[in-house]
Parts: sequence; structure tokens; C-alpha cells
Amino acid sequence: MKFQESLKLNKKFNHLIPGGGHTYAKGDDQFPESMPVYIERGQGCHIWDVDGNEYIEYAMGLRSVTLGHNFKPVVDAAYRQMLKGTNFGRPARIELECAEAFLGIIQNAEMVKFSKNGSDSTDGAIKIARAYTGRDMVGICADHPFFSVSDWFIGTTPMNSGIPESIPQMTVKFNYNDPESIEKLFAEYPGKIACIILEPEKYDPPVDDFLNKAKEICHKNGALFILDEMITGFRWHNGGAQKLYNVDPDLSTFGKALGNGFSIAALAGKREFLDLGGIYHKKERVFLNSTTHGAETHALAVAIATINFYQENDVIGVLYEQGRKLKEGVNKASKDLGIEDKVSIIGPDCGSVYTTRDQEGNPSQPFRTLFIQEQMKRGLLMPSSIVSYSHSDIDIAVTVERLYDAMIVYKKALNEGVEKYLDGRPVAPVWRKYN
Repeated sequence: MKFQESLKLNKKFNHLIPGGGHTYAKGDDQFPESMPVYIERGQGCHIWDVDGNEYIEYAMGLRSVTLGHNFKPVVDAAYRQMLKGTNFGRPARIELECAEAFLGIIQNAEMVKFSKNGSDSTDGAIKIARAYTGRDMVGICADHPFFSVSDWFIGTTPMNSGIPESIPQMTVKFNYNDPESIEKLFAEYPGKIACIILEPEKYDPPVDDFLNKAKEICHKNGALFILDEMITGFRWHNGGAQKLYNVDPDLSTFGKALGNGFSIAALAGKREFLDLGGIYHKKERVFLNSTTHGAETHALAVAIATINFYQENDVIGVLYEQGRKLKEGVNKASKDLGIEDKVSIIGPDCGSVYTTRDQEGNPSQPFRTLFIQEQMKRGLLMPSSIVSYSHSDIDIAVTVERLYDAMIVYKKALNEGVEKYLDGRPVAPVWRKYN
């Protein structure tokens, strides 16, 4: 593969855009140095860069493109709505239609407020919890990587420059599948914690009814229980992971797959809480997710089309099945090569990740970089292992075949040193203090 046009664009991107991209996870430091690929178009699970190189993709818009790129029912819905106008000075009928469609599938919720991104929705949930309880502190799951771009969360990461020290002090951490760690938080900060927020599942499923136990601990201590379903929603189950695991959160947040790549997110929950963001009550007002672009009609049309497609087709079943085939194929290939303890796909079939470990079995950024490098040489864009509804059996089979060849190089690097095979610097964690 050749990357002449991408290399030409690279300097321009970094000159005009901080970090060379509008999303850190898509930045130069997350991919091999010699392959600064810039995308031209996509169709299904296939994408083409500005040099004409074709890839089978497994990033899928950071898990937001669940149906596939340029998915006709979604694109057609957006187009039809844009012909009618996208933003008005009063609510459009489609806002109600989208709310009804959403609450028809997320059945634990009674109200919903739409926004443009997941951070807005999680921020809104935190604000509601603080307003309802009169408390300031927030408990976050230490095992889950991201909840918001706002200070209450980013201030707890190594990338906390520019954030007043007092803000992250109000955010404390607990561990997944560890009810005792939640109990300890409430014991350490009695009457101070407004809520806890966590993903229903990341790589390991909840055990011993952990989610309901966590909710019970919250309610026992006068706090709200919030589920972040940005990733699990519309991927684990049509009704969200909360439906799969039979837990009824006070508030929950959705996005990503809800719009199949279009910008739309949702804060859903019980009327008792969300109504604080309304105007027909006598309590203190809460400024809740009020933005100029919060209810653009084409995004709402897309959400309705996506929900309808999920209800009419077994999207979830396909995600599990194709994810299983990919996992089994890759793990068999790594086992055949004798490196199954170094490279493997883990996590739920519908939303898995792969490991890249060094000779000692430790997670390795240089080996991750090498693996991505060898994937890209073979026509795969695979910083993760996320399947979509558009990944066919042929796509999966071709992917496994190409990854086998990439793992041959990986095995050589384990024996001879990764530096011998790596072209350029290793990728770096997003969450780091300095460049």
C-alpha cells in the first residue's frame, strides 16, 4: 500500500487542527507513524482512503456505526428530513415522534432528552442527580475508561491540565463487580455522594446480580444509580444492557449506535428525576441539555429509522454471531501459531477487543503498533475488533486470513525483538500527562 496523499495531508491537518484530528482516539499518535491514513468514503464495513487503499474496518466510528457506513435506510431518512428543514425556533413534530419511538424500545425509561453527544447526556445525568439529592460528589467506575469531556471526569485522568484542582476532588472511584467497594465509598463520604455512574458491562459481565446490588446500595444511601449505555445500548440488546441484565436504572444515557454515526445522544430515566429539567414544577430549575443543535431534525429522523430497523431485523443477533465468528477465527489462528497468550480477542461477542502482549505477557504499546501496522498493510483498519451488521461471512473470513499473516510477523517480533519489525514510534495512550 502507498500513502503519498495521506502523507501530504498530514502536515496540513496538524497545522490547522490541534492534534491533527477532532477526536483523540483517531489521532496520529494512535496509529503507526508511517501510515497517517485519511478517509475518503465508506460503504458497509469497507472504507477507502485518499490514496485509494481499501480496508475492512473494525473501528466503525468508535462503535457508533453499528449498521454500516452509508446505510441506505438511515441516509434516506436523513435526506428526506433535511428537505423539510433541520432546525427551527420551536420544537418540531419529529422530536415527539423520536421520543415515542425511543421510549417504546427503552422501556425502563419514562422521559428522554436528546442532545448531540454522549458527554452532554452523562453531564446532564450528573447534574440531575446533584440537583435531586442536594449533594456534590460523584462515584465513577474505575474500570471503565471514559464518561465525559467535562471537568468532573477529565479532571480524574492524567490529562487534567486546565482543570481546577477542586473539581476532580468531588469525583471518587469504585470497582466493577465489587459491591463492597461501593459500600466503602458511601461509608467514607456519608451523605455526600449524589450518584454512581458505570457502564453495565465492559469486558466482563456482571456477576452475582452486581448491577442490582449496586443500585440497592445507592438507594440505601440516598443516591441515584446511573447506567452509561453509550456503547452497550443498541448493541447488547434492543432494550439496552439494562434489559439484558434486568436492572432498572434511575437514569441512563445512550448515543453512538442510536444514530449509526450521526450526532445524537439521549438522557433517559424516571419522570421524578428528569422533570427537574422541565418548566412545569415549583422546584428549583435545572439547566438540562439545552443547546442550539440539540434536536436537529435529520438526526432525530435517523434515530427513528435506526430504531425501526432494529425492530424489523435481528441486528443484535447478527452482531453476536459475526462477533463470535471473528473471535473464534482469530483465537484459533493465534493458537495455531502458539501465541494465544499474546494475541486474543476477549469480551462479549457483540463488542469485543483484542489483546497485544509482549514476551513477558504484559500489555504492550509497541506490539499493538506492530499489529495495527501489519493489519493495515493487508487492508484492515482494526484498532479494535468491533463488528457491524454489514460485516459478512466473507469479510470475517478474509479478515481472519489476513490477521493470521499479520500474526506471523508478530511471532517473529516476539522472538527477534519488536524494534526489528516496527516502522516508526509506538502508539501512545490517550490518557497521558505529556506528549
